[in-house]
Amino acid sequence: MYICLCNGITEHDIRACADEGACTMRDLEGCLGVGSYCGKCKPAARQILSETRAEPRLKLSGAPA
Repeated sequence: MYICLCNGITEHDIRACADEGACTMRDLEGCLGVGSYCGKCKPAARQILSETRAEPRLKLSGAPA
């Protein structure tokens, strides 16, 4: 689903950025441009970021612990 229509950013894009270490809206704005135009997407982007950061990450088999 598109979250930021101004910049064409999807929920998947935000989750991927969070998985790569984004922790704040400032991180998302710098990485993806989320909220850098009209700002209407900020509440939804913030919620997705929060949910993604709270989700436990599965360890890949064979990956060092």
